[in-house]
Amino acid sequence: MLSTKMIRFSFCLIVPTFLVFVTGGKLPEPEVKIEVIHKPLMCLRKSKYGDMLLLHYDGYLESNGTMFHSSRKEGDGNPVWFTLGIREAIKGWDKGLQNMCTGERRKLTIPPSLAYGSEGKGKIPPSSTLIFDIELMEIRNGPRSHESFRDMDLNDDWKLSKQEVKEYLKKEFEKHGYSPNDTHNELMVDDIFKNEDEDEDGFISAREFTYQHDEL
Repeated sequence: MLSTKMIRFSFCLIVPTFLVFVTGGKLPEPEVKIEVIHKPLMCLRKSKYGDMLLLHYDGYLESNGTMFHSSRKEGDGNPVWFTLGIREAIKGWDKGLQNMCTGERRKLTIPPSLAYGSEGKGKIPPSSTLIFDIELMEIRNGPRSHESFRDMDLNDDWKLSKQEVKEYLKKEFEKHGYSPNDTHNELMVDDIFKNEDEDEDGFISAREFTYQHDEL
């Protein structure tokens, strides 16, 4: 008869293997814990990938509460601009600052894998969980350029097909360290064309790309 210790040992081996199997070969990525400290009564616009956000923030180590940076207390004390979704900062910010209203304040608890990992950085020790108190001051449309349109226009016909936009999104996600997800990309492409294809001809023209500022 198997002993209790042997059963526990076998269970410890089986469970991680099962988790790896059902998640396609790797364990799920940890999530950012989001706590809304303040939300305005009226929210006319929410942040999304590609937007430029003006932020004030304080950063703390979860382990001992030490503040390692503050936009209000360091430098000139002004808020900072941050483009959402392109890995300008840590992954945890890209995840934790989506769908945020102007004037909203959030507390983000970010695990090491979505922050500075096992190496750390500057005042941040290796494998540190970070806490950020972030206030969103302003949302602006992200920049678009003729160059970015030409990068997406693979066949140089001065209009973007759904396949071209899908290929562009796939490359951008891979470039910034995100795993490819065809289903997610398809949904994003459909949403982009819903907002950007003004004449509904199935393509985004150079004019529509330049003067419409929503998803891309």
